[in-house]
Amino acid sequence: MKAIWNGQVIAESDDTVLVEGNHYFPESAVKKEFLVSSNHRTSCPWKGQARYWSLLVNGELNPEAAWYYPEPSEAAAQIKDRIAFWKGVKVIE
Repeated sequence: MKAIWNGQVIAESDDTVLVEGNHYFPESAVKKEFLVSSNHRTSCPWKGQARYWSLLVNGELNPEAAWYYPEPSEAAAQIKDRIAFWKGVKVIE
């Protein structure tokens, strides 16, 4: 699977975990040079608290376009150390 935004591959891996229609990529498969810190947080009743990254690619910012669960609930343990994408990021095979 590949995550692509603004013409750039942000992440690539054959080892994604599919949860609620979202592919969670291993953290090691994500190109960190495109990630920008965000203070944004959300809470999921069954996964726990999500934290976000913004994407900065070719001078364009996509705020809070990537998220992860640093301490997922036991029910969501399979997504620990994994990052998912949205907000126009295309995930393709």
